[in-house]
Amino acid sequence: QVQVVESGGDSVQAGESLRLTCTPSGLTFKESGMAWGWYRQAPGNEREGISCITWSGGRTWYTDSIKDRFTLSKDDVKNTLYLQMNSLKVEDTARYFCAPCTVVSGPTILPVRPWKYWGQGTQVTVSS
Repeated sequence: QVQVVESGGDSVQAGESLRLTCTPSGLTFKESGMAWGWYRQAPGNEREGISCITWSGGRTWYTDSIKDRFTLSKDDVKNTLYLQMNSLKVEDTARYFCAPCTVVSGPTILPVRPWKYWGQGTQVTVSS
């Protein structure tokens, strides 16, 4: 049984930093053979992909909304995905999830379908 656990979310002030972690169990990044990334969902909005890293870890993509502020990385030994979030803005407030990803031009980051092992996510709240 595959489970994904995200953590690291918190309530912070604008301009502060957070580091999110994602650890799948029952499946390793290597075994999955897929790129993995982060998604977020703000109240009233659909879940959107914001970053994606290749299976090898050699390339990453970011949407314009987070580019130059967030950094995605993964540790295959620890089987953990990270999202370092700097210079947080009020509009970054959302629940954050991780899952396999695929990238189309833009970049637009989409979940690999079908993916039925979404975790509970971790809440990030940024206040001004």
